[in-house]
Amino acid sequence: MKFAFMCKKRQGGGGRGKVAVVGGGPAGLAATGYLVCQGYEVDVYEKLPLAGGLMMFGIPPYRIPRDSVMEGTEDLEKNFGVKFIYRTKVFCGEPRHDEGDEFVNNVVDLKKVMEEYDAVLLTTGIWSSRRLGVPGDNAKGVFSALEYVYSWWTYELGYSTHKPLVGNKVVVIGGGYSAIDAAEVALMKGAKEVYLTYRRTIKEAPAGEYEIRRVASEGVKWVELVQPTKVVVSGDRVVGVEFVKMKLGEPDETGRPRPMPVPGTEHVIEADTVLAAVGEIPTPPLGTECDGIKVDPKRRTVIVNERMQTGVEKVFAAGDVVTGPSMVGKAIGSGLKAATHLDHFLRAKRVL
Repeated sequence: MKFAFMCKKRQGGGGRGKVAVVGGGPAGLAATGYLVCQGYEVDVYEKLPLAGGLMMFGIPPYRIPRDSVMEGTEDLEKNFGVKFIYRTKVFCGEPRHDEGDEFVNNVVDLKKVMEEYDAVLLTTGIWSSRRLGVPGDNAKGVFSALEYVYSWWTYELGYSTHKPLVGNKVVVIGGGYSAIDAAEVALMKGAKEVYLTYRRTIKEAPAGEYEIRRVASEGVKWVELVQPTKVVVSGDRVVGVEFVKMKLGEPDETGRPRPMPVPGTEHVIEADTVLAAVGEIPTPPLGTECDGIKVDPKRRTVIVNERMQTGVEKVFAAGDVVTGPSMVGKAIGSGLKAATHLDHFLRAKRVL
């Protein structure tokens, strides 16, 4: 995967300025590739032991080959002089704990980074997940889909010695790609039964009919028009999920038909493992505000203008930390857009 696809070697020897990219996922790597081709010296701060973000630690390798991602980051490092500062979390204020923070050996103040570089690009992605929000969702055996697949890939990559539990009966809740990946990983790792449940129908599922039918053909059991009402717990462990059947009503604010519960249709699907894929949450490197950089309190996304600038003109942001959860291609496009505006900003500063 070639991130510096616009040139064969760094232009100008890095003399046009020094840029910090905070977060080495799809958006950050794409931006880095663009910037080195424009002649900038780039340092990438990454809390994980490898760059690539969810392409390495969240998305199954049959979707995006890890070797390809690693080749791209090695190319940036060896041929373009990019410095990757691993196991380092950049944050403004008291650090928040997110998925992947167990690898962090060093925390750097975002304000310090802002002082030391000509420009900064924030691309910290989505490393937190929404809870189910029903009774029992904190029982043993209940995980977020992100947490589950992340634990498997860190184990397989040799960065964790703890082999995740497989589970015999697995219930996945959600209809997006995270749900698909979690269901497929559970099946691949030896689960005897895997249920993929969604509150609307296959036609409204974000992952699309093709993906759902594909995993169903592999053995995943698709259950639509159901919504969890509680996690059934025995002792402190999950033993099942109670669902209520749903029916579709008038379109909601998303344009999709609103799912409404059907009274008296509660039923339980037995499970020893529950994987919640009900949405990931952006993880910006700050709380709500940092010297003019602001976060939307509802969406937890970094607020930017049309040029991808934050409230601090030399600090830009891109990817899922701006848009919310998206596809890799969209994150890459966002990173390239931000890098273009960052380049224009620094060029204008040089002219002045």
